[in-house]
Amino acid sequence: MNIMRFFRRKTSKDVAKDRLKLLLISDRANCTPEVMEMIKNDLIKVISKYMEIDVQGVDVEILKTKTENGKTPALYASIPILNLKNTFGNS
Repeated sequence: MNIMRFFRRKTSKDVAKDRLKLLLISDRANCTPEVMEMIKNDLIKVISKYMEIDVQGVDVEILKTKTENGKTPALYASIPILNLKNTFGNS
């Protein structure tokens, strides 16, 4: 694990890019940026119980997927896993 990754600050360019991306995603799903951020934070909280993840690398999107009835919104999450926690009873 690279401990310096946790202390790395995002540049203003990265922050602006993330905000724009979140705005575009929320617009597609008719969901506010605040709700998208809450969903992302909840996913991080739950998955962190079982895995060590790269929080800075988490990417959550709502995309349109083709179904029998046309196009439907779908939640996609890319969550980089750094390590599994020993919560499954494995030694």
